[in-house]
Amino acid sequence: MNTLSTTPASSPVPRAIPTTRPSQGTLGLGLLVALVTGSIIGSGIFGLPQNMAAGAGAGAILIGWLVTGVGMLVLARVYQMLALRKPELDNGVYAYARALSGEYVGFNSAWGYWISAWIGNVGYLVAAFGALGYFFPAFGEGNTPTAVACASVVLWVVHALVLRGINTAAWVNAVVTVAKVIPLLLFIVLAAAAFQAPTFNLDFWGGAKLGSVLDQVKSTMLVTVWVFIGIEGASVYSARARQRKDVGKATVIGFLICLALLMAVSLLSLGIFTQPELAGLKNPSMAGVLEKAVGTWGAVLIYVGLIVSVGGGFLAWTLLAAESLFTPANSGVMPEWLGRQSGKGVPANALWLSSAMVQLFLIVTLVSKASYLALISLSTAMILLPYLFSALYGLKVLLRGEDKAAGRASEGAGGSLDLPVAALATVYCLWLLYAAGAKYLLLSALLYAPGAALYYFAKKQAGKQAFTAGEKAMLAALLVLAAVAGWMLATGKLGL
Repeated sequence: MNTLSTTPASSPVPRAIPTTRPSQGTLGLGLLVALVTGSIIGSGIFGLPQNMAAGAGAGAILIGWLVTGVGMLVLARVYQMLALRKPELDNGVYAYARALSGEYVGFNSAWGYWISAWIGNVGYLVAAFGALGYFFPAFGEGNTPTAVACASVVLWVVHALVLRGINTAAWVNAVVTVAKVIPLLLFIVLAAAAFQAPTFNLDFWGGAKLGSVLDQVKSTMLVTVWVFIGIEGASVYSARARQRKDVGKATVIGFLICLALLMAVSLLSLGIFTQPELAGLKNPSMAGVLEKAVGTWGAVLIYVGLIVSVGGGFLAWTLLAAESLFTPANSGVMPEWLGRQSGKGVPANALWLSSAMVQLFLIVTLVSKASYLALISLSTAMILLPYLFSALYGLKVLLRGEDKAAGRASEGAGGSLDLPVAALATVYCLWLLYAAGAKYLLLSALLYAPGAALYYFAKKQAGKQAFTAGEKAMLAALLVLAAVAGWMLATGKLGL
C-alpha cells in the first residue's frame, strides 16, 4: 500500500495531508445523510425525556435545547465549511486536529473519537438487550450473562456484515435508519394528541431541589451532546463520498432532521408527565410516556423501536470506529497494520480491533454491572476534545485566510458568516468542557494517556521522532491528570 508523506516532527504546522483513498466504495448524498442520521439517532432519544428531566425543569430544558441547537448547528456548519475549503483533508475529526496543531494532537483526536465510538457501541448493546428484558426477563438491564452472550453474537454478525463491504453496510444502514424513524414519528403524533399545556407549564423553572437555572441547563449538556454525537459522521467518511460537496450537505440535512425529532420527543413528554414524574421513569422513558398516552401497546411500540434503532446505530458506529483508525494509520501516527484494507475496501484490521474492544468491555459490564448511563456519559466526554479541535481549526483557517490563498473562498456556502460561525462553534465547545465538569475531564485523561504508547510505537515504526518538545510537555500534563484520576478512582473519590 502507499505511504503518506508527513510533516517532519520538528515542524509546528503540518502540510496538507495527501490521502490514500479507499480502494472501493462511493457514497452518494442519500447514503451520507442516512449515515449521519443513523449515527445520531440510536438509543439516546428513547431515554431523552427522563434524562433531560432528571436535572432540569421545562424552562431550563428549553434553554438547553436552544444552546445545543445553535451550538450543534454552527459545529455542523464548520464541518460543512471545512469539507468545501479543505477537500484534501480526509477523515475530518483526525485531519483537522492534525492540521491545527501537529501529529500528536491529531492522533489524540482520532484516539478519543475511536474510544468514544466503541464505548458507545457497548452502551448500544446494553440498551438493546435491556429493552429486550421487557419481553424476556433473562436479559435484565442488558448486562446479565444471557444478555452479554447474545450481545456478543450480534457484535460478530455485524462485524461479518461490514467485512462484506462498506457500500453493503451503508445500504443496510440506510434501510434501518428509515425503519427506526417511523416509531419516532408515531410517538410525536400520539404525544402531541395527548399533550396538556397546564402539565407543561407546571413549575416551569423547576423546583428548589434542581438548583439555579444555570445549573439545570448545565445538567442537560452531556445528554444533548450524547444524542447529537454522529453529526461529524459524513466528515469521517469524506474520502468515500462521491462528491465532496455532499459531505457538508449531508451534515446539515442530518442535523436538522435529528434536531426536529429530538426536541419534539423531549418537549412533548413534558406535557404528559410533570418534571418529577418524568425524572422518576425507568428508561427507555419514551415507553412510559407513550404507555400513559395510549396504553400498553404504546410501550411495546417504543421497545421494538428502540431495538431496531440501536441495531442501526450500532452498525453506523461500527463503520465509524473502524474508519477513525484507518486514515491516521495511513499517515503514520498509528501502526501501519491498522491502515490495511481487505479486497472489498474495508479497513479490516481496524474493524477487528474495534470489535475486540467492544467484546472486552461487554465482559467488563458483566463483571462491573456498568450501566447504560455510565457508558454514554464516558463516551460523550471522550468526544468533546475532537469537536473542539475541529472548531478551532475552522477558526484558524478563516483567520489566516488559508482558504483564500488556495482560491477556495467562494466555495463556502456561508461566505462572510463563516468567521462568526466558527468563533461561536469554538465558544460552544469550550462551554461543553466546562459543563462536563472536572470528573469527566479526569476520566477522559485516564483513557487518552495510554494512547501515547501506540503513538510512540507508530512513529518508531516509521523511523521518525515520536514527540516534539511541545508534545512532550502536552504528554507530561496528560500523564499527571491521568495519575490524579487513577489515584481518585483507587481511593473512591472518583467514579462513574
